[in-house]
Amino acid sequence: MDFLQRPWPWYVSGPLIALVMFALIYFGKTFGMSSNLRTLCTIGGAGKYSDFFRFDWKAQRWNLVVVFGAILGGYIAVNFLSDGTPIALAPDTITDLKTFGFTEAGMTLLPTEIYGWENVLSIKGMGILVLGGFLVGFGTRYAGGCTSGHAITGLSNLQLPSLIAVIGFFAGGLLMTHLLLPLIFG
Repeated sequence: MDFLQRPWPWYVSGPLIALVMFALIYFGKTFGMSSNLRTLCTIGGAGKYSDFFRFDWKAQRWNLVVVFGAILGGYIAVNFLSDGTPIALAPDTITDLKTFGFTEAGMTLLPTEIYGWENVLSIKGMGILVLGGFLVGFGTRYAGGCTSGHAITGLSNLQLPSLIAVIGFFAGGLLMTHLLLPLIFG
């Protein structure tokens, strides 16, 4: 059972992802999590307000199962397959994060300096979350999909727009890490 409590190596998880991709291609489906938000909004009646949400959401029911599976899988992984050891971050990363005031870097997936209730409910914390959420939502819509859709489905289908989007995601991550994070928390 010990092997279940460690991250799976690439030679196990990679082929499993490939199997899922082959199944999706075989059944003529594409994978992406952001499309589920559109489906949920459509189910909730957003089609009354925007043409974007007017589509046959029942054709996307299978994708909602993916969301349920991701939530259930995450719950099982954290509560039953995790041994509680800290996240293995590079020592330089821990040192850099401590200079920004992250005292427990690597101890939790969600740093309390951002996601702790006292920080979320502050003006700065709420601003970071609202602006970040807006930028993620805008970027996802502008790019025509999310990181999982482009990086897994799009790249495996050799789609040039997905390659461009993934390069943009990485560039944005580097910009955030090396320029904006020091400005916000430095």
